[in-house]
Amino acid sequence: MFDIGWTEMLVIAIVMIVVVGPKDLPKMLRTFGRTTAKMRGMAADFQKQFNDALKEAELDDVKKSVDSLRSLNPAAEIRKQLNP
Repeated sequence: MFDIGWTEMLVIAIVMIVVVGPKDLPKMLRTFGRTTAKMRGMAADFQKQFNDALKEAELDDVKKSVDSLRSLNPAAEIRKQLNP
């Protein structure tokens, strides 16, 4: 996703240890992991709701098409064309 190599991850880890400190680093990483998991869950829920709404809209369009086809009477149309 981010295309980060091992060297970049090592540099980030060293910077985090210097900035945050080795004592608070596990707590910060745990909080970051939980927050990331919550955000992924929210994104998945949003995508699911969006897909459900899209399917419902498509179903409504299909229902309208079927209802309009049911109202057609091909036999009556043929008779009307044959008998002027």
